[in-house]
Amino acid sequence: MAPAPATAKLDPPAQRPRRQYGVIPYRHRNDKDRIEIMLITSRNTRRWIVPKGWPIGRKPPRDVARREALEEAGLEGSIGQQPFGAFHYQKRLKDGSVVPCRVDVFAFEVERQLKTWLERSERKRRWFDSERAIKLVREQELKDVIAALVRSLEAAGAQSTDSSS
Repeated sequence: MAPAPATAKLDPPAQRPRRQYGVIPYRHRNDKDRIEIMLITSRNTRRWIVPKGWPIGRKPPRDVARREALEEAGLEGSIGQQPFGAFHYQKRLKDGSVVPCRVDVFAFEVERQLKTWLERSERKRRWFDSERAIKLVREQELKDVIAALVRSLEAAGAQSTDSSS
């Protein structure tokens, strides 16, 4: 096989994803059998996403994720010890460049919603039934992680109901 001409453009090497940490905020609906997911809008494109952000110094990932829930959505609650899953997406930076990101997400049971929070004027937040939340997010991996979390929570709820009968 002949070598490529000197003028041929080669594909750039794959860029290693940058790491972010986030939460999937959830609550049990009044009937306790169903799970609701809170989504927030992104600042610029206004698409539905979950709270997430960049690492902060030596702060543990779950603490970063908890802080993002508070700053971006005004949420307080219980967070898992380990990430529940991860998803990838393309992040547009302030300079217009795009970088691949991997977001490790923690399950986050919402216990309190603040009326005012840091990014209130920049984002909307809203509860959705789990099926609707899955349809609204664009990233297939995030859809899959939300679906897996809902299945896990519903199975745990069913087990606790069975054992209390």
